[in-house]
Amino acid sequence: MNAPVLVLKDSLKRESGTKVHHGNIQASKAVADIIRTTLGPRSMLKMLLDAGGGIVVTNDGNAILRELDVAHPAAKSMIELSRTQDEEVGDGTTSVIVLAGEMLHVAEAFIEKSYHPTVICRAYNKALEDAIAVLDKIAMSIDVNDRATVLGLVKSCIGTKFTSQFGDLIADLAIDATTTVGVDLGQGLREVDIKKYIKVEKVPGGQLEDSKVLKGVMFNKDVVAPGKMKRKIVNPRIILLDCPLEYKKGENQTNAELVREEDWEVLLKLEEEYIENICVQILKFKPDLVITEKGLSDLACHYFSKAGVSAIRRLRKTDNNRIAKACGAVIVNRPDELQESDVGTGAGLFEVKKIGDDFFAFVVDCKEPKACTVLLRGPSKDLLNEVERNLQDAMSVSRNIIKNPKLVPGGGATELTVSATLKQKSATIEGIEKWPYEAAAIAFEAIPRTLAQNCGVNVIRTMTALQGKHANGENAWTGIDGNTGAIADMKESKVNNKRKLCFIWDAYNVKAQTFKTAIEAACMLLRIDDIVSGIKKKQAPGAGPSKPTIETEGDADNEQILPD
Repeated sequence: MNAPVLVLKDSLKRESGTKVHHGNIQASKAVADIIRTTLGPRSMLKMLLDAGGGIVVTNDGNAILRELDVAHPAAKSMIELSRTQDEEVGDGTTSVIVLAGEMLHVAEAFIEKSYHPTVICRAYNKALEDAIAVLDKIAMSIDVNDRATVLGLVKSCIGTKFTSQFGDLIADLAIDATTTVGVDLGQGLREVDIKKYIKVEKVPGGQLEDSKVLKGVMFNKDVVAPGKMKRKIVNPRIILLDCPLEYKKGENQTNAELVREEDWEVLLKLEEEYIENICVQILKFKPDLVITEKGLSDLACHYFSKAGVSAIRRLRKTDNNRIAKACGAVIVNRPDELQESDVGTGAGLFEVKKIGDDFFAFVVDCKEPKACTVLLRGPSKDLLNEVERNLQDAMSVSRNIIKNPKLVPGGGATELTVSATLKQKSATIEGIEKWPYEAAAIAFEAIPRTLAQNCGVNVIRTMTALQGKHANGENAWTGIDGNTGAIADMKESKVNNKRKLCFIWDAYNVKAQTFKTAIEAACMLLRIDDIVSGIKKKQAPGAGPSKPTIETEGDADNEQILPD
């Protein structure tokens, strides 16, 4: 009588209820466990082999997870977290995953006791609001222009990275680069565009100590005619163009029928005159260096070298923008629109140098550059890639400080303070939400606990001692010194074996972003109670059967389990 009703097709797989919750929580914990050991100064490195056979050696959470190819949808969304964190604030990519994993781990007990996920989420969101309030309370403002403080902060960010062994080198590079390209927006706001105006040029060879921030830009090009054009010009007048200096070809195929033989010569002469005109218009402004993003014909090259002007062609648009920012030139689209104000006179030196096997052009010693290049030298490509990743993180941190100059204690101290305050507050919460709220408070201890584990100290003793110190929400600055595993005050700096331990600080918006991302992601994953997989894309009506597609390596990453 009551025959089962089939709603879904056979090809679809559906999981629902607690099974999904447990699956998601397990997957998230697995992702968190992968990078748990990369937190803190005593972190381990991970070596990843990619499909092309290249290797990546790193302990940057985002770089590791980016290379992983995971099948589980919940694990994929965890990996997205670390990418968001990296794009938003540039640091804390590992902490955010560890914290989100822990939040889900403590929620598992409540799911088993058949708490409703929305209750847990409500408690978590309350905990998040209170955690941000605690952050605001313990944060302290700093002066952005005090270099020593900013250096201390950037160093504590890099302290957990591979390059911490090179001392202040990377921190100095990062601060120099970000202060160079900072632009005042008025009302005390500063905008720092790392992606556009800071170029990191990696040149294998030399020592890491040779790395420097140039007061200007460099790019991988040589002058067009090396023998005839000058390779070193002091105080050059630079003209930047965005148009080809060669004869214009027709938009589409053009056929010309010539009746007389002389017409052919007239045609050729016209081409030459056209190029000569362009060159004359440019040379009117007496430039020393002409740079174009497009082609430059032999004839134009001849006119320029005759006038003693160096020329560079086919430059990337991004590089051209940086040169414009560095020397104060304006990129011109048509030579006949050139004005004196478009000529860049801000550079002190143009020089082409040979580094290794390649020629690099330098436009340096600029008066007030608003773009710069960081030149990284080092023994091997892998090392340089890792240094570049660390430098990106360091630059992001110094950018965050310029934008929002507030500090919170590092070394797990912030998390412990938040945890202690939330535990106290949980007593005042009524109803069923009290327990998940308290669990969220305990989950914050994952960060200091992981730091202690990675140092190899007795975790239980260290954590108990720390919880005792933080019990009443006081001693907000007491945390773990990540190098020794000892309990230390994050404000003081000690002299330890003749090595000065720097203050361990974190930027306020890195911490705030970490908490927000982790808790919101945990809530999102908890609220999933159904996974339906195997859905095919709908075909347009009238379309015949589609041809079988052969999946290439590139497609394998783009598989989507759920429809758009």
